[in-house]
Amino acid sequence: MRETRDDIERQVRDGRVRFDQVNERIEARTGRNLILAIVIGVVLGIGLVASLIFVKVVFAIFATIIVGFTAFELANALRRTGRAVDPIAAVISAVLIIGTAYFIDAPSRGMVFAGGIAFVIVYRLVAQMASGQSRNVKQTVSDLATAAFIQVYVPWLASFAVVLVSQENGEWWTLAFIALVVSVDVGAYAAGLSFGKHPMAPNISPKKTWEGFAGAVVCSILAGILLALFMIGQPWWVGVILGLLILGSATVGDLVESMIKRDMGIKDMSSWLPGHGGFLDRLDSILPSAAVMFAVYTVAVH
Repeated sequence: MRETRDDIERQVRDGRVRFDQVNERIEARTGRNLILAIVIGVVLGIGLVASLIFVKVVFAIFATIIVGFTAFELANALRRTGRAVDPIAAVISAVLIIGTAYFIDAPSRGMVFAGGIAFVIVYRLVAQMASGQSRNVKQTVSDLATAAFIQVYVPWLASFAVVLVSQENGEWWTLAFIALVVSVDVGAYAAGLSFGKHPMAPNISPKKTWEGFAGAVVCSILAGILLALFMIGQPWWVGVILGLLILGSATVGDLVESMIKRDMGIKDMSSWLPGHGGFLDRLDSILPSAAVMFAVYTVAVH
């Protein structure tokens, strides 16, 4: 029995060593702790799916909290580049824009968005005058444009997901586009890790390859067809179109955030989500895809 126990313990140790070696190779290739990333992703995914399926208004609350953190995260990251950005004002405006999107009509949402932009601009001007900072005209214009950019990039794009959820059967369309974004990421990750040799955009994101993009194409089309037929009740060809559109929006969103981070000289927006980076590192593909899915829903349903 002692020999059997020792043999089992030795096999467990050897298995753990092999597992750690594989995980280290994956982390060296991707720059992520894969296991930790999967655990956090699953937890967030369960919360997201539960809020969508059972009580839609909970999704709006969930989105408001996440978007508030994301706006704060992006504002803090931009501050480190020398821009005068106000994280508190960014959060207040973002929460206002995304928090009201579920309950009001389109014209009102436009007014709230315009009000949010006006608020962060006025806040920045008042803060600059109160602090006595010496900022020239070019710097001031850059600061104001940055404050407005945060609101367009994060809460305004995210609001399309909240508005979509508020529509009839909108929760299934929202779940479908999020599943498509995940399919794009998984396809690109698996194919790139296994076969990636030719960089796709080396000056923007060195780890992305054309082989990974090909994997994303296959996964997005297959997932689009399945989701169209079995989740949102649309013909298969709508699934093909939807898969390609989300592939495009997710890829563009990923590359845009990579460009922003490269401009700031950072790898991740923050370290709030171990294995993932920051909230924006997880939302980069989802934000533009929300607007695309809302447009498809409007055309297909109405």
